[in-house]
Amino acid sequence: MKKMLEEFRTFALKGSVIDLAIGVIIGGAFSKIVGSLVTDIIMPLIALLRSGNFGDVFIVLREGSAPGPYASLVAATEAGAVTMNIGVFLDAVIMFLLIAIALFFVVKGINALRKKEEAPAAPATKPCPFCLSDVPLAATRCPNCTSQLEAA
Repeated sequence: MKKMLEEFRTFALKGSVIDLAIGVIIGGAFSKIVGSLVTDIIMPLIALLRSGNFGDVFIVLREGSAPGPYASLVAATEAGAVTMNIGVFLDAVIMFLLIAIALFFVVKGINALRKKEEAPAAPATKPCPFCLSDVPLAATRCPNCTSQLEAA
């Protein structure tokens, strides 16, 4: 039992497990930001462009206690009608696509910032033309084959 607890402790304290936990927590917070972007900024703009409410697009499969036609999905549900909620599904699809597009642009922006930060480091070594091993740039003789090298 003690050995298993020691193995678990080693596993739990590995850097990759802690990194994963931090990633999940930051991902949860980030999903709230993206969800708010879509719900509070993008969806109202789309609501201005589309006429009507997708949520009220439905097909009655079986009428409820009150006979149809029903003015809205809420009225059909209150009457106990069985409905196929096409509008709710379309809203979910639109929300998914908008979240995916918003996330794409956010990740694209983050990647652009990363590329600016990650400038390639100047090489510290050069290949020996005789044995092809890496030698320091300032070296005048290869430490592996002892060949004379040209000064850089």
